[in-house]
Amino acid sequence: MAREAARPAGGRPRPADTRGAVSYAFVALYTALAIAFGVLPALYAVYLAFTSGDGGFAGFGNFAKVVDDFRFLPAVGHVAWYLAIWLGSLVTLVTFLAVVVHAIGVRWLSRTLRLVFYLPGAIAGASSVLLWLFVLDPTASPVAPLLRLFGFASFNQVIAPGHLPPIFAIIAFWTGAGGWIVIMYGALNNISAEVIEAARIDGAGPVQIAWRIQLPLLRKWISYMGIMSLAAGTQLFVEPQLLSQASNAIVPNDYSSTSSRTCTRSSRTTSTPPPPLHCCCWSSPSRCPRSS
Repeated sequence: MAREAARPAGGRPRPADTRGAVSYAFVALYTALAIAFGVLPALYAVYLAFTSGDGGFAGFGNFAKVVDDFRFLPAVGHVAWYLAIWLGSLVTLVTFLAVVVHAIGVRWLSRTLRLVFYLPGAIAGASSVLLWLFVLDPTASPVAPLLRLFGFASFNQVIAPGHLPPIFAIIAFWTGAGGWIVIMYGALNNISAEVIEAARIDGAGPVQIAWRIQLPLLRKWISYMGIMSLAAGTQLFVEPQLLSQASNAIVPNDYSSTSSRTCTRSSRTTSTPPPPLHCCCWSSPSRCPRSS
């Protein structure tokens, strides 16, 4: 009788439920990959951090050497400035654009805007770099009048180390904002239409609906976006010299080979006014002549 009750109305026996086994297989594969390419490299990095060049235990000597480097604090300041600009613009502008796109009643226009916002994140990394090298060049950029308005006449002036935090923040926003706009748009779709309609019947306008209903219901998604973006952005602290030396990585300079521009590691001064980029001491200390 029990077997008969377990059968469906058609009289055929149910197929064996294999979803549990498939789920365990996917979880096992992900766990193996996470351990191989996530946990083990992280543990090896910790091991290297406390190891000297000859393989001995260095304690906190490597960390003390990095902190004593004259480039460390300026680089950390650049990264902090970059995070402040990027996270502030990401949280405010992404939420604003998602609400605006969601409020558009024309379906094809809303879909087109979502596609336009999402496309920058789909561009390959190499193509994105080439695109921004073109955009940041005042001699060829389509926004050259705007660059000249800020006093930039050459590419070297645009990518000066002091300008890199806001430039990188703009690039990061351009690359990653589209995906978050799509996520926020989906979160807005989950808000009950009856709640929005009740607010409209009570006389609430679009601004009041966005401020008093949509934004409060989006708090957990906004928090999630901020936490995930902060976690991704703080990876720059692993290499704190990234922002301060990126200009030399983009455009190599030959200041170290110019005899009239000599600099010393101790004073970090130049015999002539410093060029737009760092002098040889700041860009490549190994090539900098020591002071007598």
